[in-house]
Amino acid sequence: MAVEAFCRRRKGGRAPARLAAELIHLRHGCDLLEVEFSETAAAFAATDAYDRQGSVTPIDWIRHNCQMSGHAAAERVCVGARLEDLPCSSEAVAAGSIGFAHLALMARTATAVKEAPTGAVFDEGLLLAKALDSSVGRFRHLCQHLRHVQDPAGFAAEQLQAYEARQLHLSSGEQGLLYIRGVLDPTGGAALRSALEPLARRGGVGDVRRREQRLADALVELAGHALDSGSLPNQVSRRAHLQVTSSLETLLGLAGAPAAELEFATPISARTVARLSCDCTLTRVLLGPDSAVIEVGRARRVVSGPTRRALDVRDRGCRWPGCDRPASWSAAHHLVHRAQGGTTELGNLVLLCHRHHRMVHEDGWQLVRTDDERLLTVPPAPPGLLGLARGPSPVAAA
Repeated sequence: MAVEAFCRRRKGGRAPARLAAELIHLRHGCDLLEVEFSETAAAFAATDAYDRQGSVTPIDWIRHNCQMSGHAAAERVCVGARLEDLPCSSEAVAAGSIGFAHLALMARTATAVKEAPTGAVFDEGLLLAKALDSSVGRFRHLCQHLRHVQDPAGFAAEQLQAYEARQLHLSSGEQGLLYIRGVLDPTGGAALRSALEPLARRGGVGDVRRREQRLADALVELAGHALDSGSLPNQVSRRAHLQVTSSLETLLGLAGAPAAELEFATPISARTVARLSCDCTLTRVLLGPDSAVIEVGRARRVVSGPTRRALDVRDRGCRWPGCDRPASWSAAHHLVHRAQGGTTELGNLVLLCHRHHRMVHEDGWQLVRTDDERLLTVPPAPPGLLGLARGPSPVAAA
């Protein structure tokens, strides 16, 4: 085939300008082939060849034999079936004025409008004019607006169908990892992204997390804030919260101590326990040799209400340099942890957001208060240099 021969051409030594030009020409060629494929797919769908070969639908046959997804196969059949209604748009693709993706959106819109019970008339010229001046993403929005204008009931029905497709799967993996897979309708997706995007912004020049990591941290931070604020519904008259069970030896970070246990997760390290215990409610449970409960003490806040209010007024938010998380999204951190003899007094406390609190406890960063009340951040020692002296970072919080 000519396409195969073309793909075997020499490709070395191409200048950037030539690569850019080739991309444009290649995309145009792909679009022309997509139109040709769509016309052939629609013609095939009008026969019973797929049925005689044991396929349920022509789309199923195309999906299997042409190694395509079901959505892609259905889209090509739709485009091929509507080419007669889109003569000007087909010519625009041939001229390179619009792409096949524009044509596919127009074909789906034409189908929806023609099948609507309102008797609306599809106006190719109106859509083509908008396609010539719009990206594919913007044009998709314009098509949806047009469909709502001409068939609001059908548009609402499709949105309801999208809502019914919502689902969220949570499954546990190795080492306690939680795998999340789901689908949200447009409104639900917009609500989630609106909540996550402000929390997923980079936290200064030193924030090297990938966007996917920042979104994951934002989701955890959002859940933690909901638990801390008490805005979630109670469970059996109890406020929803994160429950950690730890031995005294683990809290003190002693050698040989077992890991702590966390509800809905696998055991967690003493470092994580140290972070969670900085600002929490403690309940002392005394067990006998046979693990029978002997005594349960009263729950008490590690950081009392008055101390926390004073801390909020003083720090006003996370004290990590460059962080803008407010006090309500921050936890009280002990500069010298209680396990090392630190006290829960205002002079030994600072507010840290979820990410920076974790960096101190689990990632090895340190916060040092100077004589003039500034906070210096001390990065962890590089691998192979553990145990050597570390100097404070030049970045400091006033």
